[in-house]
Amino acid sequence: MKQYQNFFGFGQTADIKIELTGQDARERVPVKLENGQIEKQLLFYDGETVSGEVSVNLKHPGKKLEHQGIKVEFLGHIELFFDRGTNHEFSSVIKELAPPGEMTRNQTFSFEFKNVEKPYETYTGINAKLRYVVRVTITRRLANIVKEKDLAVYSLASYPELKYMELSIIRRETTEVPGGQSHYTENQTITKYEIMDGAPVKGESIPIRLFLSGFDLTPTMLNVNKKFSVKYFLNLVLVDEEDRRYFKQQEIILWRKANATRTASAATARHE
Repeated sequence: MKQYQNFFGFGQTADIKIELTGQDARERVPVKLENGQIEKQLLFYDGETVSGEVSVNLKHPGKKLEHQGIKVEFLGHIELFFDRGTNHEFSSVIKELAPPGEMTRNQTFSFEFKNVEKPYETYTGINAKLRYVVRVTITRRLANIVKEKDLAVYSLASYPELKYMELSIIRRETTEVPGGQSHYTENQTITKYEIMDGAPVKGESIPIRLFLSGFDLTPTMLNVNKKFSVKYFLNLVLVDEEDRRYFKQQEIILWRKANATRTASAATARHE
């Protein structure tokens, strides 16, 4: 929370206090500041109403405070550290609290930013910072009095609406390039199954059984004579209603199992 009082030390001035509705019960989360310190800020989400009260307390009783208006703003902006003089605003809502005039006593003003948009998550990085603030400004002829209160915002991801799901078997052949400094990889799709058409029910389990005998498969082969390797993968692809694709890949180990007749023959040969 910051307050700026840019004046020359003459006449009346004031302290500004910003209190948000329900702030004592609202969750606070740690937010990293530019100086490396951690500050606990009130947590909000996109679409939540931001409301509260602004208290303006005169510092010198008996003296009037002339102003050109008092306003409160909800701001979302990005600061680039190599261009500190410029704030790139992506959200700005303004409420007028008082018209131009004079203050002769302390006053409290209510404000509400109903269902205000917060499209991005709060962020502080090496070269960029994304902030949300409630800013109160008492506009004066010579210099303004400004108070800011930072808010933390989290963005919640929604589950995609799936259109269909497919599963494929991938053979990955890796060959060593002479000299051993690099290798060449080739992926081949052995087969592909559509295992779901339409959106699944949350928590639903989809049983899968793959019969491999009908395909041209080999055992998994690792670093054969330091020349090549053959690996197999199950590749799961989810496609949502906007045709975005989500991938998950899992290696499977294949081996050749001896049949009973060959096993019996080998055992007899060893005992003759």
